[in-house]
Amino acid sequence: MKKIIFIAGLILPTVLFGQLDRSVRPNPGQARTINIKDSEVFTTSNGITVILSENHKLPRVSIDLFTGSDPKVEGMKAGLSEMAGSMILSGTSNRSKDQLDNEKDYIGASLSADATSISLACLTKHMNKGLELFSDVVFNANFPQSEFDRIKKQNESGLLSAKSDAAIMARNAEVKVNFPNHPFGGVMTESTLANITLADVQNYYKSTFTPKGSYIVIVGDITKDKAKEVIEKYFGSWNGTEPYKAEAGDGEFNKGNRVIFVKKPGAVQSVVYVSFPEKIRTGQADQLPLTVLNGILGGGGFGTRLMQNLREDKAYTYGCYSNLSITGDGSWMSMGGNFRNDVTDSAITQILFELDNITNDYVSDEELNLTKSSMAGAFARSLERPSTVARFAYNIIKYNLPKDYYQTYLKRLEAVNKEDVLTMSQKYFTAKNCNIVVVGNEEILKKLKPFDADGKIEMLDAFGDEVKEITKANISKEVLLQNYVLATTKTTTLKAAKKKLKKIKTYQELTDLSLAQIPFPLKSTKVWMAPSKEGSKMEGQGMVFMKTYYDGKTGATTNMQTGKKEMTADEITAKQKSVGLIPEINYAASGMTTELLGIEDNNGTKVYVLKFTDGSTETFDYFDTETFMKVKSLSIRKEGDEVIESTSTYADYKEVNGILFPHTVNTSMGEMAFSGKVTSIVINSKIDFEVFK
Repeated sequence: MKKIIFIAGLILPTVLFGQLDRSVRPNPGQARTINIKDSEVFTTSNGITVILSENHKLPRVSIDLFTGSDPKVEGMKAGLSEMAGSMILSGTSNRSKDQLDNEKDYIGASLSADATSISLACLTKHMNKGLELFSDVVFNANFPQSEFDRIKKQNESGLLSAKSDAAIMARNAEVKVNFPNHPFGGVMTESTLANITLADVQNYYKSTFTPKGSYIVIVGDITKDKAKEVIEKYFGSWNGTEPYKAEAGDGEFNKGNRVIFVKKPGAVQSVVYVSFPEKIRTGQADQLPLTVLNGILGGGGFGTRLMQNLREDKAYTYGCYSNLSITGDGSWMSMGGNFRNDVTDSAITQILFELDNITNDYVSDEELNLTKSSMAGAFARSLERPSTVARFAYNIIKYNLPKDYYQTYLKRLEAVNKEDVLTMSQKYFTAKNCNIVVVGNEEILKKLKPFDADGKIEMLDAFGDEVKEITKANISKEVLLQNYVLATTKTTTLKAAKKKLKKIKTYQELTDLSLAQIPFPLKSTKVWMAPSKEGSKMEGQGMVFMKTYYDGKTGATTNMQTGKKEMTADEITAKQKSVGLIPEINYAASGMTTELLGIEDNNGTKVYVLKFTDGSTETFDYFDTETFMKVKSLSIRKEGDEVIESTSTYADYKEVNGILFPHTVNTSMGEMAFSGKVTSIVINSKIDFEVFK
């Protein structure tokens, strides 16, 4: 009998599996209601809504404070909220920043803050100490002038770096055109940063961080009774004004496509974003099916329509995605990626095609099921985090959602069908009223005109502000260079300038550098020795990170990562065109190719734009039209398919031995932005040139 049962056990599965048709996808099981434990919710006497999600698996607790204030239009002080958020943990009237950091680190806690929230995470046994620090910040943040100056300087460096980051430039333009006169449309610029005062930061904090309408979300190893006790103890006496309330609009909707171009000289590829605002807010019924639609179009990985078309089929890019952002204060749709210059127009054509095509017919069962499965999996994984339950409770209260909004999420997701997706696409998507933002080289401009409804292109700068057309220069390039040399040498004739420069045999410049990514100071040394020797090095913490030299015939660069790299023959030939303490005086004789492009606006200052090429690097120098002093320089060098770009700004000119030299030099290269203060310039001193080799 046992043998018969054993044989049957082998045969029966074989028969059953043999009858399956594996080409047919099995019907999915019915989506179930998720059993999510309700969070405890109570309100304090001073208007704080407290949300508690108990979790006693680990002896840890996290406490997050979210303000109840709506975002503000910051206008000419755009970036104020960023500045305030960066300074909240800069110290209190009871503790300096260092004391606050030391006490926090001593108990192994994390304490963080941004423009609208403050967060604490620590072991349960250290909760009272952590809350003592937390509440001290809430009540007594004092925003010291020294920290304000430091963070403002840090932002200045970041803005310099942003001017060469195509993705940031595109995002700045995108928010400006989608959300004018809206909290989302504020972009910090050099001028808005200059407008922000310490008093502005202090007033922002007082008006934004108030108890009434705020939320405290607690997750972890704590009971409701204990939570009530500590919240009353540490926040019960918190007073403040009414929270700021203002309904933000939906954005600006076009009548026809707009093309917005941001110039990035020398770029070998374009950043393209096709976007438009959406009339939908967090928690509305259309949010879930619209999110499914976005997943199919370009928000769900390599199998999406945008990726399959522009990457797999056309090979225009490594990635083309769509992003649907739905918030309580405004929403928008954005699609795009990075594309080679020669296919920029073709890429835009295909993005618009996919945007239009998805509104014309049902999506496939495979697309729909794959996207819904991915979303269901992401939702299920999120439930593994204790903070998820508290976040759900926070969203339900803040956005007035049904109490079972998340319990029924999987059922509602499973119920989304092809008809729903088509309805969403026809209701919310458009290929005819888009903002088409392109950041790239001017060589592609002519190809972009057909995409604009009026056949024109709007020119914006790196921060999304309108660029005024460059005007014709009122002098020649020769006169410009002469006036610059005369202004720098404080002479009235080139003969006098050359005579003064001839007396200088050596030049040594020492500069203190700071970089946001490096916590310690750096020092830069630059030397020049007549007639054509140059050397530089950057060091810090007893280490030399980089050094360069050129002796008139040969040269090399040495750094810690790649070692020593000798200059090529082409680099030496290029270098010979720009030697000298003031190389501009020799441009005509050295063979430098120059072109005066005209006059344009540079942060409110009219500047001459001079382009010059040495055969290796393309450089744009900007000279003040009134003083003729150089205020900025943009250099672009191509190494294969890679473009190396650096921007330097010059200010605080001071006289040394009868010649004006800038004493503030800020330089950005990619994500690195150096702030430099010249501490010493010595003329005709003895120099050991060998240290640069």
